[in-house]
This record gives sequence, C-alpha cells and structure tokens, in this order.
Amino acid sequence: MRRSRIDSGARNSIVAISGYIGGTLAILIALSLAGVDLTNLALIAGALSVGIGFGLQNIVNNFVSGLILLFERPIRRGDWVIVNGTEGTVQNINIRSTLIRTFDRADVIVPNSELISGQVTNWMLKDLRARVKIPVGVAYGSDVEQVKQILLDIIANRPEVIRDGSTAPPQVLFIGFGDSALNMELRFFVEDIDTRLLLMSDIYFEIYRRFKEAGVEIPFPQRDIHIRTAQSESALLPLGHKVGVE
Repeated sequence: MRRSRIDSGARNSIVAISGYIGGTLAILIALSLAGVDLTNLALIAGALSVGIGFGLQNIVNNFVSGLILLFERPIRRGDWVIVNGTEGTVQNINIRSTLIRTFDRADVIVPNSELISGQVTNWMLKDLRARVKIPVGVAYGSDVEQVKQILLDIIANRPEVIRDGSTAPPQVLFIGFGDSALNMELRFFVEDIDTRLLLMSDIYFEIYRRFKEAGVEIPFPQRDIHIRTAQSESALLPLGHKVGVE
C-alpha cells in the first residue's frame, strides 16, 4: 500500500481541530462525572447566547473564522501572505487570531475574522511559482532594442527563471513614455517566490553595471525652467505697452 504524505499545514489543522474536539469532550465528561445534568446545557447555551449578543460576538466570530481557516485552509502555516498591507509569513493559526511574522521580524496578530471577510493575497496557495516585474527607465534617445537585449541577457543564465514552457517566457515590454524616461519592464516567472527579493536585487546590480558598460543612461526626474526677463516680456507686448508697475 502506498504511503500518503501529509504536509505540515494539514498536520497543524488536524492537531488543532482534534484539540478542540478533545477539550469539548473532556469538559462534557467532567460535567457528567460531577453529576451535572447535561440536559440543562440547553439552558446554559441559551444564557450564553444572550452574552454573545451583548459582548462575545466578536470572540465567537473569530473562533468560527478560525475553524473555517482550519477546514478550508485558504492559508497555511509558512504561507507568504498580504493582509491589510501587512506582508509576511504565517506562523500559527490559533483559536482567535493568526500570527503573521513580517520580513522585518515583527509579529502581527490578525483576528481570524479579517482573514475570512477581508481580502488576502496568498503567494503560496497553489504553488511557489510567481511572476517578477522589474521596471526599468532609460533616457530618451537610448537604443531600446539594445536595452531589451541587455535585459534578456541578464536573466538568460539565471537558474531561478522558468523556461520549460509551462509559463510565459521572459519578455521585455515598452510600457510608455514618461516625463523623463522611456519606461520599460522586464517580466519573467520564477520557481520559488521566496527567491524573488534577492533575485531582484542581483538583477538590479547587474542592470546598473551592464548599462554603464554599454553607455545606456538611467535618467532622473528633471524639469526645464525658462526665465523671461523684462526685456523679453516687452518684446511680446503690442507696441505702446510697457512692462512695469503703475
């Protein structure tokens, strides 16, 4: 018989759910052994429902949301997620909240209800593949075909880049004409999203080096200012008019 493998996220979900069920059964057994009539639990549940309506609604909402997260598993431990502007990896899914650790090593506690009702970006839900976009600006007058070839050459031998035909091939797009630059964008897919930041840094270093060698200018924002003197203003006025303050 083939041995099936369960990933760490599934194991954590099973352990958490088993813990909730075991704890509930233990409480019921303890109450029964103590002589408490379990039929009276309906009255207790009714009293609790009143309390929920007045003050425990958010707690119960987060608890139920936590169960949904454990069963549906839209996020799992170790996933790279973005929630309300917070970006990091999921450390733990608890009964009331989820712990997310940012890349600056800050721990952010997110109520489970926000993960169910809000928008969540999960970079690792289906697989680890992801598209990388690197914007590049070059000065007006640059040879755009040369720039395109340089960018493609830079990633030609990078092992992280996917070239097996399962995704779109690496490409360079001419995005548009900016105020100070010709805006281009290098796009490609990588096998592992975790390598994206370091890979982008390496590519930026290489772009700067290769552009410098090829004489391709990377522009910076600039403005042309034209100053008109009093004489030039007078030349624009009809005859008989003078520039000045009366």
